[in-house]
Amino acid sequence: MIEWIPLIGCVCIAFVVGSNDTSNALGICVGCGIMRFARALLLFGPWMLLGILLQGQKVMKTVGRDLLEVNISVLGVALVVSALLIITANWRKLPLSSHQVIVGSLTGAGAASGIEVHMDSLLHIALSWVVSPLSAFLCAFVIYRVMEKTLAKLPVFVVERILNVLLLMNAVLISYNTGANELATVLGGAVYSGLLSPMQASFGGSALLFLGAALLSSRVIETVGKGITPLDPFSGFAAQFGAAASVLVFTTFGMPISTTYCIIGGIVAVGVLKGMGTVRTDLLKKIAASWVVAPAAAFLLCFCLTRAITREDWVWSLLNSTWDIYFFRY
Repeated sequence: MIEWIPLIGCVCIAFVVGSNDTSNALGICVGCGIMRFARALLLFGPWMLLGILLQGQKVMKTVGRDLLEVNISVLGVALVVSALLIITANWRKLPLSSHQVIVGSLTGAGAASGIEVHMDSLLHIALSWVVSPLSAFLCAFVIYRVMEKTLAKLPVFVVERILNVLLLMNAVLISYNTGANELATVLGGAVYSGLLSPMQASFGGSALLFLGAALLSSRVIETVGKGITPLDPFSGFAAQFGAAASVLVFTTFGMPISTTYCIIGGIVAVGVLKGMGTVRTDLLKKIAASWVVAPAAAFLLCFCLTRAITREDWVWSLLNSTWDIYFFRY
């Protein structure tokens, strides 16, 4: 019976990651009015699946083996707690890094169980969380400046057509990154604990992520696409391409980084260039606070919960007995 707990957690978190992190790929396109939400979803699904199939293995290995040797008990606690935290963030319309929550949860549950956490891998992951949005900021800053000196000099209707095509290409790239990095982070523990095969994880996780995107992602898309600073196709492309390039580089090295914060880094760069008065600093303060609070809260919750469970062996015995009785009777 115990194997079903992490599986349920995996199902839940894949669904809620779809509801939260789809904003990374679709928020700017929808916010700029290039395409409607339903059409954007049809673009998102296939490229997200392709991403995890082609490049998801490196990130899965980082989370499922290099960070710590996960087991079923640790994975169950970590994924259930992560799902609850991401659902709460989505309900409050606040972009949250699923990577930070999952990594914090895994390390908290692992430490409480006495499993060695590889600190060098954890340090590299934490460093990538800081560097990646900064690299997205710088990339978006440079791109925007270059576009001002080149595209801005072309006729308006030509610029609009070019940017619409470029934004769609960026949406494809970030959709690909969502599978290769975001979804791979969710499924890494399930694959390396032997709970799921790589193909089961890839196809099943992609289906659940797409379902979450279709049903719930519109709330966070409003925040990313319109809430931080007003975006048009010109500024939207600079912000999105800066983020997409940064995520793709880190994915190649197998680092589970936050596409959410890379997108926000790119948007802030555009806002700074357009004038700080256009940037909602109150919202940025909340996002910055969640950057620190989310992994710390996930670590503490999973550490305390795992300690409570492991000290009470009768909890698992009761769950297993209940499961056996149910199937014996029915």
